[in-house]
Amino acid sequence: MKRSRVLLAVATAALLTGVLAACSDGDDTAGGDDGPVTIRLLEYQQARADAVEPHLAAFEQAMAEQGRDIEVELIVDPLTDEQFRTKITQQFHSGTAPDVIDMGSTHVTGFAGAGYLLELDEYLDEWDTWGEYFDPVKDAARQVDGHFYAVPHEANVQSLFYRKDVLEQLGVDTSQPQTWDDLIARLEQVTAQTGEPSIVIPAGTAWGGGTWTEGFLPIAAGTGSTFYDEETGRWTLESEGLTASFDLYARLVEAGLMPVQDLLNPNPWEPTKYVRFPEGTMPVAAQGTWGWRYDWGPEGTAPIEDVQQKVGTWDYPALVPGTEPYSISGGGFVYAINAETEHAEAAMELAKWLSEGTAAAEQLAAIGAAAPHPGIADIEPYASDPSLLDAEEKVRTGIRAPFGDGADQVSQAVQSATEAILLGDADGEQAASAFAEEAAELLGDALVEQ
Repeated sequence: MKRSRVLLAVATAALLTGVLAACSDGDDTAGGDDGPVTIRLLEYQQARADAVEPHLAAFEQAMAEQGRDIEVELIVDPLTDEQFRTKITQQFHSGTAPDVIDMGSTHVTGFAGAGYLLELDEYLDEWDTWGEYFDPVKDAARQVDGHFYAVPHEANVQSLFYRKDVLEQLGVDTSQPQTWDDLIARLEQVTAQTGEPSIVIPAGTAWGGGTWTEGFLPIAAGTGSTFYDEETGRWTLESEGLTASFDLYARLVEAGLMPVQDLLNPNPWEPTKYVRFPEGTMPVAAQGTWGWRYDWGPEGTAPIEDVQQKVGTWDYPALVPGTEPYSISGGGFVYAINAETEHAEAAMELAKWLSEGTAAAEQLAAIGAAAPHPGIADIEPYASDPSLLDAEEKVRTGIRAPFGDGADQVSQAVQSATEAILLGDADGEQAASAFAEEAAELLGDALVEQ
């Protein structure tokens, strides 16, 4: 069996040309998918590359036992999301993209629409594990044309993280708040005692896309108002729920509960999630499942000692009458397959193998993500992580946030509108109106519900 090769892509001239030296090789094109075949797998986050690399030799061995000679070439190219999108687009266009790309699920819609990704419906229908995937995960992976272009190998839950130890010390209720009025009353208790902001929800332009995906969208999604219609592919830009969501931001800012100056400065997540929350001076933060590892875990950016004992999660409280507390169940990273790959079956075998069994359990535990299907809950080390098992339960029942073509433009308008609230230039109603106007202009008539 051949040994997996790990290539570290250098982001110099290659970033401009979009050509990876590893992708220019032509020695793996001979023969069918039984081999010899080389599958190139791209990881653009170092932590994910570190998590997947130990499993590639086992995959090659498993394939060899089936009489298939498949080698995996791991391409490690640490990039930001924006750098990744630019570079992989260039590679798709030039025909040099890897066979399998591990990417955030938000990238799939655009790449699939451009014809860069292989439709996987036939492969998924033949895979028994796919039938066990949680419905919210499958729904999130289904694109607007009704087809699937990626294999989800993790799931994330967006909720409110809180410092149990700090709130208990301050005498503040830690039970699930049923409404935002309830939670705001608790936050006011905290701020009255500490003199500091008590919650961070991404807002403004400095946070970039996180203002949309981690801040506004989870709030708006639970209001019951239609935001995006998957059948028509159109956005509804004015509704009771949208106005209520912007008004919530305004209430939090006006009450001094949000760290306004931090949110207006560059890299606003650093003083909030990496300083204030870990030290306990701002005990509530909107956050995804990855926070258990990447942010506050033992090897995270800002470790919290005994994080499992000190930190808990709440569902988002109800914002408008007639709704209930909820969590947002969202897609994490997915394996997408290059539409131009010459080895689709082998590429799909790799994606499936890494998405189940021990390979999946160890990667999920390392990354800090919930399983997208129930077949991993009893496999160590995932089985011994209560935070991830709890997140998995919420994945089953969570609300799926609307997402479709034009999301980047809507995100831009949300950032601008919440920035106006932070600056004191708009109240909730004014921000909602400004959002609707800017989003409509950016989207164009074809994507806006008339």
